[in-house]
Amino acid sequence: MNEANEKNTPVTVRKGQSPIQVFQNEMNDLFRSFFGETLPHFWRASETYMPFGVCPAMDVAETDKDFKITAELPGMDVKDISVTIRDGYVTIKGEKEDAFKEEKNGYFRQERNFGEFQRVIALPVNAVDEEKAEASMGRGVLTISIPKKAEAQSAPRKLDVKSAA
Repeated sequence: MNEANEKNTPVTVRKGQSPIQVFQNEMNDLFRSFFGETLPHFWRASETYMPFGVCPAMDVAETDKDFKITAELPGMDVKDISVTIRDGYVTIKGEKEDAFKEEKNGYFRQERNFGEFQRVIALPVNAVDEEKAEASMGRGVLTISIPKKAEAQSAPRKLDVKSAA
């Protein structure tokens, strides 16, 4: 194998974007460069077709007293989302169904788009009080707050680092 074949071309993956979605976009670009803009609508990148690719952007933060999980779910309602917590795992599921219907000047167009996702976040074993966990949704952002158990709230012990001989 020659050296030219061994070189890899890096593909940038941005926060909130899955490698699978990046691959899909690269394939779309390949087909577009070959066929031009005559691709069927389902091969085109569109937020209305797949609202958040494979999964929504999420943040998980730990404070002294709790864990906070936020997920960006634009265009979704509370009824579209399910949040469960069990044995230190938080599971967020969502499903979105859009229907579009247009009748104008003698033509009729109807589209249906579906998208669903599931994210599972592992938390430290026996560190959270699952009974006091809360979830709320506003302006397309889901926020989950899970308090830590009292024993998990203790301050970490600082170790003095000594020089090795």
